[in-house]
This record gives sequence, structure tokens and C-alpha cells, in this order.
Amino acid sequence: MKTEDFDYELPPERIAQEPWPVRDECRLLAMDRRTGALEDRIFRDILDYLDPGDVLVANETRVLPARLLGAKRATGGQAEVFLLRPHAAAANDNRNALWEALVRPGKRLKPGACVDFADAEGRVVLSAEVVGFEDEGRGERIVNLSTEAFPTLDEAVHAVGNTPLPPYIHGYAGDKEMYQTVYSRREKSAAAPTAGLHFTPELIEAAKAKGVGWQTVELQVGIDTFRIVEEDDPAQHAMHAETYTVPQEVAEACEAAHARGNRVIAVGTTSVRSLESAWDGEQGRLVAREGARTSLFLLPGSRFNVVDALVTNFHVPRSTLMMLVSAFSTRDFVMNAYRHAIDCSYRMLSFGDAMLIH
Repeated sequence: MKTEDFDYELPPERIAQEPWPVRDECRLLAMDRRTGALEDRIFRDILDYLDPGDVLVANETRVLPARLLGAKRATGGQAEVFLLRPHAAAANDNRNALWEALVRPGKRLKPGACVDFADAEGRVVLSAEVVGFEDEGRGERIVNLSTEAFPTLDEAVHAVGNTPLPPYIHGYAGDKEMYQTVYSRREKSAAAPTAGLHFTPELIEAAKAKGVGWQTVELQVGIDTFRIVEEDDPAQHAMHAETYTVPQEVAEACEAAHARGNRVIAVGTTSVRSLESAWDGEQGRLVAREGARTSLFLLPGSRFNVVDALVTNFHVPRSTLMMLVSAFSTRDFVMNAYRHAIDCSYRMLSFGDAMLIH
């Protein structure tokens, strides 16, 4: 198995630069994971593939306004701090907190450097001091965020922060709420769990009315979502750990679905990784997890113990997500589906159309 096995030609014009105006009217490519058979549908047609007693499991995290654009205190030069996650060893208060972050320009933002962030009136409301290296090879730093202008850091970050869109989306100036799922709750992610962007409140209620369960987990999506695998051998790729939670009621709902012969349908790869990470091999069942860490990397040959079907978007070539969906079916079936999608002008990546692998 080579990383190049998960490469494909993605024409730039196929990369969606804005969301579909009505979430559940985007296209849906349904693929039988065992035969590779394809059907071209509309996303709201997903109801036709759901049976009473099935359970949909979605990732409910919201995207942080994590992209901070400011000025270096020493020189006034432009600088960017991209918040990834709270630092595990941090003892924080309302106005000060340690965060792991990406910084630019990386070579000039070393420990001791400070970046100030101003609001629309030019008032500095938030500062970030680089206090250490988290992963120098990746350009990651530990920064101390602080504010004197607001009672809490959360308010200060919202005053100056920007929703981070993927690097392949250029110039989108529309409603940033379209990069949030309609069921999102706490802001904890650096990227959206994009498979869920296609659900509307009405579609969720229609699924429930059909007897389909709706459950949510939480996985804090990190910046690795945007990275391709650089190693020739994907097994040598190191996944960055992410924090996830699988509540007890989710574990019980999934167990009950399987007991009655129904399916667990993950909405997005982050839901897959949450559920499969919470599988206890010794007990042979899904168990509740609270704030656990996972670096699970699902490759062809991996076993899926919980998830029976997957709602997902189309993914970046050579990415860990291409490997995950190939593991859920087969590489040949997935690559054929992607060729079909491109030939039929499906819209690709985060703002694009959807797949159902069932």
C-alpha cells in the first residue's frame, strides 16, 4: 500500500467555493460498499436509504473563530495565530489561557514574541505571547492568550477572530454560519465536520418521524484535516491526537440498534473515528468516553466494529480521509466513485456534495 494509491486528479473547477444555497438540495452519490454500485440522488433522498430503527450519529462541535490576524508588537509587521486546541497542561483563568497554535511567520515568532489583535476601532483587545514550541517541525507553538478589554477570553476571541475556512476555498464572503452544522453546539474545532453541513432541521425531524434515531458525539476537529500524507508509506504517517466524547446514551443507542438488527450510520469521518475509538475490544462493545484522546488512523485492512454506513463529503487526494473511506469499502470502489463524481460535475470537498456509503 502506497500513499499514491489514494491520489486522483482533482480539477480546480470541481472544488466548491461556496455552499449550496439550500443545504439538503445538494447532490448525493450513494454507493453500495460491497458491490460498488452507484446511484445519483439529491441529499434529502437519504431518507430512502434509512430504515426505522437505524441510528444516525453526528459530530456536534462548532468551529472556533480560530484565525487571528494581528501585528507583531516589536515591529508592527503582520502576523497570524491559528488556534488549534487548549494546551493540556494549562491552568487557565477567564482572561489568560495557554493554547497550542500555528503561527506565521513561523521563523520570526519564537518564544518571547508577542502579537496584538485589534478590533474594528483599532483597539487592542487580545494578545498572544509565544511561550514555547509544541511541534517545531509543524510550526506549532504554545501561546499565552490574554485580554484586559473583555471579562473573558471567549469574548475577546469572538471580537477579533475569523472562522477558518479550508485553504482551497478562496474569497468566500457569504454567511459563515453555512460552515457550521445546524445542530452544532460548543465551539471546539478548527474545522467543520462537513458531512453534517447538508442536514437541515426539517430533514432531521423527517428522519426521526420515520423512526430513525439521532445521536451526537463530539470530536474536536484539528488542522490535520487539511493535511495530505507526505510519507510514501501511509503507515508511517503520524496522526495528531484529538479529543472526543461518546456519551453513555449514544453507546446504548448504538448497542440497541445492533441488537435489533439495525445499522449505526456515522455522519462524517469524525463521527466514525469517535465511535471506533470508543470500541472496547476486551469487552466487545462500545463504551462511553468523556474527553478521551484518539489518534486512530483507519486504513484499508482496518476493522469497523461500530459503524455500518457512512455519510461523508468528497475528500482531498492523498489524505487520511481518502484512506478511511477506502477502508470502509474498497480502494477500487471508492476511486471509481470519485471518477464518476468528477465526470458528472459533482462539487468536491468541504462546500461540495455528499456521498452515502451503505
